[in-house]
Amino acid sequence: QKSAPPDNLQTEAMATIATKTLVSSPMKWAIGGWSFFILENFILSENRTYLISHLGDDAYHAAYGTLSTAAMGSVFYGYVRKVRYAEPLLWGLSAPAPVGAKVLSFVCLSVGLGMASQIPPKLQIPVHFVGGGSEVVHDKTNDTTQLATDAAPNDGSEAKKGWQIRCPFDFTDKKDTDSPVQGLERISRHPGLWSFGLLGLGNALLVPSLPQRAWLAMPAMVALVNGTHIDSRYRRGMGGTLPEEYDRVTSNVPFLAMMSGAQGNVLDVAKEFWGEVKPLNAMIAVGVSGMWVLTKGRGIKMPLQ
Repeated sequence: QKSAPPDNLQTEAMATIATKTLVSSPMKWAIGGWSFFILENFILSENRTYLISHLGDDAYHAAYGTLSTAAMGSVFYGYVRKVRYAEPLLWGLSAPAPVGAKVLSFVCLSVGLGMASQIPPKLQIPVHFVGGGSEVVHDKTNDTTQLATDAAPNDGSEAKKGWQIRCPFDFTDKKDTDSPVQGLERISRHPGLWSFGLLGLGNALLVPSLPQRAWLAMPAMVALVNGTHIDSRYRRGMGGTLPEEYDRVTSNVPFLAMMSGAQGNVLDVAKEFWGEVKPLNAMIAVGVSGMWVLTKGRGIKMPLQ
């Protein structure tokens, strides 16, 4: 009787390991809680009108809140008690993450945290230099550029020059409301969901535990499924609206509409997008992401037994 070729034996062994991993208790807890959360949100929101007509608005929201709380409770219980550091491991817990994993993690974290950084007011450097010469000023209202001279006070004294302190938040920052889509909406119709999902993916790439990776990656699945379902309901006028033009030039999946040309020339759109975001907020987010990868990518310091 001929023995199986080495390649076949290796394939069978890998398939056996994969099967055991998928049916293991940690993996079930990693995927099960999040799946329950996705499913209950889908069922209750899809049948919202029917349930409210039979149960009433208060009872519907009470049931929604109870099931969502139970789902998230199972998610966090599973992580703390069953999933964290669970085997199988792609590399040792105390070993550093591979370079490729760190790079991909940095990209995911930078985009996710960068999207979240656009929610607070625009940050600005709290000190700036005030000179006595001419200054170029751009009038956004009339789209014109002109020279503005620091005027001297009426009492005849000279205008003050030098460094001045200002608020670190620019509350005067306003967006151009004429464009049908701008800012984070260029990336995704659901930036909050995808910020959460990309932060999870970024952290998943830094851990060696497969069940823990699955748990951390599931928020991206939440963003994909729930975002798609929200769009579907809004197109049917359930719980909101999705105008046809806005639907055409935006996407649920991040950057799909930008890269497909739905918003115009890709390079022109990228330039417009950079002019619409809060740059200092985004740069701080990228810096924090880099520090996080350098710190977490070095491996896990396990407590001494």
